[in-house]
Amino acid sequence: MDSSLKSIVMLIDADNTKPGKIEAIIREVSALGRIVVKRAYGNWKKDNLKNWEDELKRLAINAIQQFDYVAGKNATDMALVIDAMELQYRHIYDGFVIVASDSDYTPLAIKLHESGVFVMGVGEQKTPEAFRNACDEFVYLENIEDDNDKKLSDLPVAASSIPDRLDAGAAAENKPGRSLNEIHRLLRIAYDKYQDEDGLAKVSAAGSFIRRAKPDFDSRTYGYVKLTQLIEAFPKKYKLIKETTHGSSAIMSYRCL
Repeated sequence: MDSSLKSIVMLIDADNTKPGKIEAIIREVSALGRIVVKRAYGNWKKDNLKNWEDELKRLAINAIQQFDYVAGKNATDMALVIDAMELQYRHIYDGFVIVASDSDYTPLAIKLHESGVFVMGVGEQKTPEAFRNACDEFVYLENIEDDNDKKLSDLPVAASSIPDRLDAGAAAENKPGRSLNEIHRLLRIAYDKYQDEDGLAKVSAAGSFIRRAKPDFDSRTYGYVKLTQLIEAFPKKYKLIKETTHGSSAIMSYRCL
């Protein structure tokens, strides 16, 4: 994740985003830099958006009203796209975050990407691959822990219910729709590309490469908080090595076996 962005635009399609996740999304995006524009788009007269009001006020999000000009067809996506391009033409923002699970935003992501700004998408796992791949980075809503998730995760868990790392890795690899085969292949490519004279490749470099090749990559999707934990879970494939240098924090590297 790029942490060098100074100013970020966050545009939310309220028609296909749950308000309960917005604060957690803001925390996630804030790791990139400062969010200077926060806008949510929708027809706020609709009953299905009535739960948004409190969150919009509390989180200081600018609510953009967009009426439906034709029954059964909303114009939210068009309004969001127009505003995004208008904001981009100012050339004062480093990154754009599009919170939506709709493939209609694919052309917008491509256009923003071509202009040289960082593009991040946030949406559900059902989000079409085209939109995910049009972004520099795509984060699944299911991987973003909100306050309700945190409360559940704080509950005590019986030791017998916690699988060891090897079993957890195997389970993730065999879970439908979450195959690690592609991640292993990318880790091998990254290793071949970035290894030094000692035959080691930095995990940070591999992570950056994987996100460029697969923008929706997130180790949390496979049950690991960090890429280092994922690598460590497969000792037959990789050897994880902690390098310490004088006057700096530890650097994690790995070797393919």
